[in-house]
Amino acid sequence: MSAASDSVLHLALRDLMRAYAPHATLLATVGERVLSIRADAPVTATPGTDLIPPDDWLGHGDLAWLTRDGSLLGLLWSEDAPPAPGAVEVLTLLLSAARTESGNREADMLITQLPAATAWLTANLTFRQVSRTFLELFDLTDQEVIGQPLLKVFPEGQGLAQGLASAAAGRSIRLKDELLPGTARRWVRSEAKPYFGGAAAGVLWTAHDVTPEYTRTGELAALLDTDAPVALLGPNGEVKQVSRGFEALTSVASEQTPPGSPLWQWACFSGEGIDNLKDLILAAQAGQGGTTEVTLPNGNTVALTARHSAFAPDLLIVEGPSRHTAGQVNGHLVSQVLSLSDAATIVMDHAGRAQLISRQAADLLEIDAVQVGGLGLTRTLEQMGLKLYSTDGNLLPWPDFRSLPLPYTLEAITVTVSGTRRHIEFRATRMDADHPGRKSGILLTLRDQTALKRAHAKLQHDANHDQLTGLLNRAGLRSRLTQPGSAGNMVAAIDVDSFGGLNAALGRTAGDLLLIQLAARLNDMVSEQGGHAARLTDDSFAILLPDSADVGIQKIQAALQEPLRAGKRLVPITFSIGSASVQPGNPDQALGDAEMALQHAKRQGRGQVQLFNVSLRDEQAQTFELENDLRHAIEAEPQQFNLLYQPAVSLKDGRAISAEALLRWTHPHLGNISLARFLPIARRSDLIVLLGEWVLREAGKGRAIIREGFRKGEWRTSVNLSLEELSRPRAAERLLPLMTKLNALDIEVNADSLLDHSEETLGVLESLRAKGSRLIVDDFGDGASSLTALTRFPLSGLKLHPTLTAKLPDDDMGMKLVQGTVSIAHSLGLTVTAVGVETYAQLDALRDLGVDAAQGYALTPPLGVHDLAIWLKNR
Repeated sequence: MSAASDSVLHLALRDLMRAYAPHATLLATVGERVLSIRADAPVTATPGTDLIPPDDWLGHGDLAWLTRDGSLLGLLWSEDAPPAPGAVEVLTLLLSAARTESGNREADMLITQLPAATAWLTANLTFRQVSRTFLELFDLTDQEVIGQPLLKVFPEGQGLAQGLASAAAGRSIRLKDELLPGTARRWVRSEAKPYFGGAAAGVLWTAHDVTPEYTRTGELAALLDTDAPVALLGPNGEVKQVSRGFEALTSVASEQTPPGSPLWQWACFSGEGIDNLKDLILAAQAGQGGTTEVTLPNGNTVALTARHSAFAPDLLIVEGPSRHTAGQVNGHLVSQVLSLSDAATIVMDHAGRAQLISRQAADLLEIDAVQVGGLGLTRTLEQMGLKLYSTDGNLLPWPDFRSLPLPYTLEAITVTVSGTRRHIEFRATRMDADHPGRKSGILLTLRDQTALKRAHAKLQHDANHDQLTGLLNRAGLRSRLTQPGSAGNMVAAIDVDSFGGLNAALGRTAGDLLLIQLAARLNDMVSEQGGHAARLTDDSFAILLPDSADVGIQKIQAALQEPLRAGKRLVPITFSIGSASVQPGNPDQALGDAEMALQHAKRQGRGQVQLFNVSLRDEQAQTFELENDLRHAIEAEPQQFNLLYQPAVSLKDGRAISAEALLRWTHPHLGNISLARFLPIARRSDLIVLLGEWVLREAGKGRAIIREGFRKGEWRTSVNLSLEELSRPRAAERLLPLMTKLNALDIEVNADSLLDHSEETLGVLESLRAKGSRLIVDDFGDGASSLTALTRFPLSGLKLHPTLTAKLPDDDMGMKLVQGTVSIAHSLGLTVTAVGVETYAQLDALRDLGVDAAQGYALTPPLGVHDLAIWLKNR
């Protein structure tokens, strides 16, 4: 990029910042430099391409990501308030255009919404949504339209319904111009196209108010179809336009008269002439055209004729003695009428010569109206180098409008001499004459549809792309899978391991940055390989590559092996991957197969890879059946469940002090089913809350039995509940009130769940403690345990992971780890319980290390409540 273009880009970015985000800061990558831009400061540039936000940006303020197609273009940060709507979109557009390799693509994909009157209907022609301008055009309200069938909103719209039905069947259609009922006399022109977005299909119906075009055609026809000095009057006699001949006839220039004044108030008329002229105009208004003689200031008497225009019934034409030969065009008058309109219009005579070209039409085609005037329009445009292309990109000849059946409509793309591309609708209509012998002219109206087409493209783009990363979404990837030639390719579903914990620990903003970086890597990889990348859910992505599954997975792992960056911190991340091959005849199934393989990989642990095979589908079916059986057991046969109790014994005096309730499920046909098998199924649905409710009730009953039978008022019972489970809305409705009713069972939460340091997690735990529960960290000391959690959360104790006690007392390192953990816990006022103790030697070692209590087979296996009572009685 040259220094000159640099300067222009910097100025443009600062101007946009000043207009849209005056108090924000923009970091953007342009070429090999990172720009820092504020509206009130010079642009600074540093070498490099990495966008690293300052740490304080991640801690407060509002940070927006400027992304496109998986590439991070910039970061927009505001300390006080979010930038104005549109700031992110317009800055992204400019930065994308500045990248020379993507300029053409961005011109097609990055668009602004045209405020056109648009309705979105379902395939059965029921209104799903409409624009505000649609309601204004048809004088309707949301309540009258949304959710209503088309024919209920437009009872006389059978023809409209047929046209929209054709669009719903997959065919774009242009509808016939309609005159809306009512006194406003509004003409509407419509088009309808099929629309497929995400999971919904239907019709996009766009309507345009073309009343000015019809009015203008009538005005021009009324003026061009007479060779006499003429005045064009409104329905109340007010002067709209007069010809040069009429000014010469009356010796009065129209500029000397008050705007909008009736013709009879002109200074050239007086006395009886005023009354005669007024009566003439009133008679014409009543449909009784006629002629009257009026005396002018010079003493001459002229005959004036008044009549309704045949082309615009609301207009009156007053004519004087003819001074023109048939067939001439009153150029001055027509030019004035055209100049009052915002439309792009060209008037041609019967030979196809351009008689008048409005300023808007000249600007649209980038031509000099004076040079083209009087020349054959078709030939002149070709000679000037203007190109015409069909909407699918084929070069077209400029049409000879004289030889076409009128009215005639053409949608095409024009390319001017300067290279400007516009999507234009050309509409040619005949201008028939009232006067005998006059040859018909042609009125050519040009409507710039570029913004509208881009708006439609944006709708389609957004329906198939992820908003945060710019990658394809699920619908977009499926459309690529069904394209010819996809058979034999591989699809991989990719999930970031434990992303929820990372997002909570780093913050949502930093988490979004990680996802954007990941998307950029995947997009770079597939771009080189001729494939596609998509974001399916928050932390789930998919890849389509023209490779075998083994080769594709190797490429994915190579692309993702380097850590990602959050601020100045490098974050190593592992991924689970499921892969499947695209089969001929059923390409859409490949994505489902890859996701099925991914779920299997995630159940095996972090960083696992699974290739799809048919047995996984069978396993999925079995899981589905097991979920149905689990739901039935919870709702109809809870006797399939039972609780066993693993007692804990004090290592100081040998007393049994508490028990952990352990859930068991005995299936009527499959026998005992492990927690590892059915608990993940319950957690994927609302069953986990229902199951937790049953466990709490049964554990409460078991505790009551022990307390009453042995007068152990201090006997405590704990249950295992996950924080994710307790944070669900239904848990707040069902589980927390039950805790109060049961007088607070103790709650064990897994150590890795406390990596989430959010206020929500703290709030849940505080609520449980307030109800009298003791909170205990389970499985502490293995994997992702957090010492910070011991000080941040309201805990009462911790349980050592079985791996810490398994090698005692022979493992010196294990002894030191347990001793250090006990020391830290006791200093924080927490009790320590060892789990999975299997030998008396381990009990002795744990007692020597200061552990407070122990549970395991060295003391007793898990027991039913009545067996637990017997065990307690015999101690």
